[in-house]
Amino acid sequence: MNLIEDPRSLRERITRALSSGCGPESLFRNAQCDTRERISSVLFLLGEHVPESGSPREVCIILNKRSRKVRQSGDLCCPGGAVETPFDKWLARVLTLPGSPLSRWKGWSRLRHDRPEAAGFLSLLLATGIREGWEEMRLNPMALRFLGPMHSQCLILFRRVIHPMAVWVPHQRNFTLSWEVEKVVYIPLRELLNPFNYAVHRRFIPPHLEWRFQGTEVDFPCFLHLCGGRPEMLWGATYRIVTHFLEMVFGFVPPDPARLPMVPAGLRDEYVNGNACPMQNTENAEKK
Repeated sequence: MNLIEDPRSLRERITRALSSGCGPESLFRNAQCDTRERISSVLFLLGEHVPESGSPREVCIILNKRSRKVRQSGDLCCPGGAVETPFDKWLARVLTLPGSPLSRWKGWSRLRHDRPEAAGFLSLLLATGIREGWEEMRLNPMALRFLGPMHSQCLILFRRVIHPMAVWVPHQRNFTLSWEVEKVVYIPLRELLNPFNYAVHRRFIPPHLEWRFQGTEVDFPCFLHLCGGRPEMLWGATYRIVTHFLEMVFGFVPPDPARLPMVPAGLRDEYVNGNACPMQNTENAEKK
């Protein structure tokens, strides 16, 4: 807990953890992912934030809440999206120049020398994440501090493999959101390291979507965060990215799901197709 109160030491710890736990091989396709899946990149954003007036600054994970106009609406996610060309390739070349967030990363010179193929792929992934961050929330690209790549995640429902890029946001406090984003949500690391904030999210699947989930109900581990007096739920691929980060950096593992309260919700077509609210969440967790 002392580490989260020292941002400089925390950044150094994260960089070391990612260097040892996520080698160049982690940049390529996860063996569990289908080879037909699209490649995406997201920015795993960290930075200091004042949660309430008069409160001290806290190191937080910075997430976007998806708007009602897109698929997976209402979900908390990292800014990012599918790799596009040719702009992403052009931006990837820019990131190799001196002074860029990638060139300032401690592992860049060695990776570029020893694994040029992996270095090229990394620059493309970071370029995609930076472009998406600018489009979704006007994230200042040159002020970012790149901390390293993280393990890829499979998004089976939407046939996509996600490559998270850990990034520190040192100064930016105000963001201009696109139509894809409802709001920015800051989750303090202190809350994420509290085992009492975890639960199980049970989704009830309508009959015509059972083929996607192979059943009528599916349980997912989740994290609950109170934001503006209302609960926000972190689950799915973003939950896996966050909890993997917590385990690598802090050695923290969420509690056994069998002992956690349950939060039920129904899955609607709009969650898959977009243009509406994805589910009817219950406000209070029930004991499983």
